[in-house]
Amino acid sequence: MALNISSTVILNDIMTTQLDLEELKLNIDDMFLVINGIIVSFMQVGFACLEAGCVQPKNVTNILMKNILDLFICAISYWLVGYGLAYGGGGCLYYGKEFFAGVGMPSSQNGVWFFQYVFAATAATIISGAVAERCNFIAYIFYSVIVSGVTYPIASHWTWSPDGWLLKIGYSDFSGAGTVHLLAGTCSFVAALFIGPRNGRFSTIAPNEYNGHSMPLVATGTLLLISGFLSFNGASLGHITKPGDGVIVANSVANTIFGGSGAAVVILIMAKAGLVGESRWPFAMTINAVLNGMVSVCGGVNQYTHFSAVMVGMIGCIIYLVLQWVVPRLKVDDPLETTAVHFGGGLWGVIATPLFVEGGFWNNPDSMPLLKSNLIGAGSIIVWSVVNSAILFGFLRVFDLLRVSKEKEIIGLDMSLHKEQAYPVTNIFIENGHKNSNKTTVIRHAYDNVAMQHTLQQ
Repeated sequence: MALNISSTVILNDIMTTQLDLEELKLNIDDMFLVINGIIVSFMQVGFACLEAGCVQPKNVTNILMKNILDLFICAISYWLVGYGLAYGGGGCLYYGKEFFAGVGMPSSQNGVWFFQYVFAATAATIISGAVAERCNFIAYIFYSVIVSGVTYPIASHWTWSPDGWLLKIGYSDFSGAGTVHLLAGTCSFVAALFIGPRNGRFSTIAPNEYNGHSMPLVATGTLLLISGFLSFNGASLGHITKPGDGVIVANSVANTIFGGSGAAVVILIMAKAGLVGESRWPFAMTINAVLNGMVSVCGGVNQYTHFSAVMVGMIGCIIYLVLQWVVPRLKVDDPLETTAVHFGGGLWGVIATPLFVEGGFWNNPDSMPLLKSNLIGAGSIIVWSVVNSAILFGFLRVFDLLRVSKEKEIIGLDMSLHKEQAYPVTNIFIENGHKNSNKTTVIRHAYDNVAMQHTLQQ
């Protein structure tokens, strides 16, 4: 009798320990997603600094406000509609049918929701660089809501939901080369096409020069994006408690760096050889090439060897340079080169996955079927993004909501839309035509003087 009681107690202790271990695993997986989601959210800081440094001083407040609000506007749209369309279940091949506004969603999915929401916000943020310095603020709100709430979630359902049709035909994209970057890059190109170039950007007589105003901001933003990218790719596994998870995450993080390294080597060699650009050591072109290299490895970053990741990044850099040259010649004004970086890197990332994983296509009999599936996936994502973007930005353009007026663009969006300048400007005080430090009349901000000069010239 005592032996039976002892056996029962031991069995209960074992079961309790197993339950505790399972609970601990769930908690660790949740914290893995939450912590890495927070790190990925710092990419918003990176985008904010990068974009702010690449635009004129008169548009910095506008850029910063957009990047801050991305996190909050996208949170609402992804909670109301996006997560349900992406991962709501219901057995549909094309979109989810449950969890809208969080209804019926188990609390155990909050960690997954948070990590996926940050991805949705990233997809929407990328577009802001393509329409910088002339986009109306109401248009920004519209496209952020639609992209994070509809366009991206449906594509992510296709590729990552267990019910998704692309996943079922064998499409493989570990951390979003197609689902995030190809989609966002395509939307960016369509947005830039519909909104038109900045004032005088492609003028045949005297084209306006649009150069960034702060290289330190650009550099800071790039470094933050690189750090965020490591969690973006590493945590895409979704868990850390299964056997081998640590190896996969570490490999993904290392390969993210190696992808950027391959691109960096190529751009520096080509620039030094005088094959690209005017500078022999270009700064802006180098950072975009590096970002493109990191985007390029997203598709198979968990499976690449380090050598393969370097090769993928190198080829991605070539694709970036081609698109960086082609897009302006199509008279499409993309200030941050989002099409070259994200469309180019994303498309190549989807194609590269079957060519370089598991020994490469020459040693892997599964490469050709996977290549077929990924090409179908890439084409579907491009078509979906083009159709959605054409409807969205076409609607905004028809109703004159997409772009600010020429006068507001010349003055600058900081003053014309927000009445808050990013940088203090010394005021000029006059009285009866002479400088006076006592009784003064404030002459308007320097950008308003520029606007007045343009108006008088017309």
